[in-house]
Amino acid sequence: MPDRTAVIAKIETIPLRIPLRVGSTPGASLWGDRLSAADSLLVKVTTRDGVEGWGEAFGFRAVDSAKLAVDQLITPLCIGQDATRIGPLMLEVQKKLHVFGRGGPLTYGLSAVDIALWDIAGKLAAAPVSALLGGGVASMPCYASLACYSDPSLVRVVVRQAIDAGFHALKLHEAGMSAMRAAREEAGPGVELIVDAGCPWTLTEAGAVAEELRALRLKFLEEPLWPPENFDGLAELRKSTGIPISSGENASTLLEFERMLAAGAVDFVQPSPAKMGGISELCKVFPLAAVHNVPVMTHSFYDGPGLLAALHATAALGSADSMIEWRWFDLEACIYGDALTPKAGRICVPQGPGLGIDPDPDVVGAYRRQPTP
Repeated sequence: MPDRTAVIAKIETIPLRIPLRVGSTPGASLWGDRLSAADSLLVKVTTRDGVEGWGEAFGFRAVDSAKLAVDQLITPLCIGQDATRIGPLMLEVQKKLHVFGRGGPLTYGLSAVDIALWDIAGKLAAAPVSALLGGGVASMPCYASLACYSDPSLVRVVVRQAIDAGFHALKLHEAGMSAMRAAREEAGPGVELIVDAGCPWTLTEAGAVAEELRALRLKFLEEPLWPPENFDGLAELRKSTGIPISSGENASTLLEFERMLAAGAVDFVQPSPAKMGGISELCKVFPLAAVHNVPVMTHSFYDGPGLLAALHATAALGSADSMIEWRWFDLEACIYGDALTPKAGRICVPQGPGLGIDPDPDVVGAYRRQPTP
């Protein structure tokens, strides 16, 4: 039997909605929703002796679906189990629930629980998660990941704001060439530019704009093709254009990453801890990528424990080329208050036990929302 301190007693799902600050530059998602707020799903796992771990599921419109998956499917399989048996427990849950799919909101919810269990493991060991994973660097370079603005004039405004805040690398979520060109013109040649196109093109369509894309001098082009699992197409695009390619945010299993890397599809691989199964699954991608000499650029388009999961794992297991994605939204409040803020384009790895920082209770209380009916 597990020690009493390690028995999972309670799992709580906490949806948050934090509005953009009044006067912020309006943005949108790549799927067309106007972004007036950031939706997140926090998951708190508590042991019988009151040790709390925090996790996060990928959010936006999937928050309520992920909450339902945690509440109705995942939690009943975890209560009473040993919180320190993270790998075996997560595997058991995956096997029991695989009939409902191996990706999407169910996996987002499982990701949150896994991250929370790693937070507990660190707290029980009185060590940061990065130390549990072998140590690593104390800080990492990060890039500002912008919303989608489409309008070139708005893109210029936000690019300038991010540069003035100290970032030396930026990611656009744009599929229009005029918006991309405006960003490069505003940023100048000294700023690294990344474009997440959001899977808009066929291989032929991407080839037709390749010359314009090359002129932007991108650090990498993320998910240019539909569907995102067209790894052979990505490999061909990479070979025929010479444009650095990245993918992985929408890969939810290790086998998908293995196929992606074996196909020679990417110059950078982007596993997403809050979308693919948490820290346990994320950690498996690093050695696989190393075999193919491909740097890991962990996807972390979220603000809570999912971001910290990416930060700790990448600090411990990443390479000199790895960077952290910092979501550049001007929100009314931050989940961690002022405790986690990049400076001069770098972010410090929290050194407290577990993930190192717990969500600010005042922020959680003020922005908690009821699930949508």
